[in-house]
Amino acid sequence: MKIGIVGLPNVGKSTIFNALTKAGAESANYPFCTIDPNIGVVTVPDPRLAVLEKMYDSRKVVPTTIEFVDIAGLVKGASKGEGLGNKFLSHIREVDAIAHVVRCFEDDNVVHVEGKIDPIDDLETINLELIFADIEILDRRIDKNKKLAKTNAQEKENVEIALRLREILEGGKMPNESNFAPDEWEFIQTLQLISTKPVLYIANVSEDDLLEDNEMVKRLKATISENYSGEHKEIIKISAKIEEEIAQFDDEEKAEFLAELGLESSGLDQVIQAGYKLLGLITFLTAGPDECRAWTVTEGTKAPQAAGKIHSDIERGFIRAEITSYDQLIAAGSDVKAKETGVTRIEGKDYIMKDGDVTFFRFNV
Repeated sequence: MKIGIVGLPNVGKSTIFNALTKAGAESANYPFCTIDPNIGVVTVPDPRLAVLEKMYDSRKVVPTTIEFVDIAGLVKGASKGEGLGNKFLSHIREVDAIAHVVRCFEDDNVVHVEGKIDPIDDLETINLELIFADIEILDRRIDKNKKLAKTNAQEKENVEIALRLREILEGGKMPNESNFAPDEWEFIQTLQLISTKPVLYIANVSEDDLLEDNEMVKRLKATISENYSGEHKEIIKISAKIEEEIAQFDDEEKAEFLAELGLESSGLDQVIQAGYKLLGLITFLTAGPDECRAWTVTEGTKAPQAAGKIHSDIERGFIRAEITSYDQLIAAGSDVKAKETGVTRIEGKDYIMKDGDVTFFRFNV
């Protein structure tokens, strides 16, 4: 699963990416510094692993991960090839969700590609370029399918859905599931449009504005709240400069630094967790003396398919899953006590995994 970091040039995308991944993507004060997308694998913060490690005296801990892609800055006219537009738009099509960085800080030393700082204009510039690019894709699809629609009822229906979708995009809106029936949305997802990808917004602010929203953040929040749907509404406020500092600290130093700033968690931890949620992912856990590990599956995954994440043989030979919810396991104090008190359950092939399930799979191949 990949989340693409997008925005105008010089809004802090690469600085945020560097802090997220400590990968050292080049960050410079001029447009188009990032030409090819940088990809970084990021650990998903999960304090449950440390608790399980202690309980089972595990020799190894393996967290789950998510990928972030640093995509070069888009500019006005990107959908028509301005800047390095077409190349960048193709990179965005390949990600599963979008983290849209919006500049909400003043700094005379950091140039703005449009010559002025206005988060609402920046937001609309990016969104319109994504919409224009999608309309072009839709028009090609509609033209191609119109002939087939004359003799094929399903293709006729698909063309009608595409035309309704185009109307929404022409109105400058981002389409979402609530606009369509479930089977219609399923078809739309096959089109791989950028505007239908889930989005979270990152308001990049100065250190002074971390605790209280400045006017730019207030305007951004109001605009998104009024004009965007549930899949396009989450906003996380961070200071890229602060996050870059935090990325150099160990866990103890990080906790002390955050406490001094009056923060409970880093902005990047919030971004990672929000991205995980945005993609509809959950974590189940396995624990024992050898290792304590987090595994990623999509919401709605059944036990055998979750077992397949560990090894295809376990899915193929699945018999049952022994499951204890994390909270109940911790309350019991050990897996032995959990079994004795009856909180460990035996689940079959139709069981749908839940976040925090501590799981042991029985299988026979």
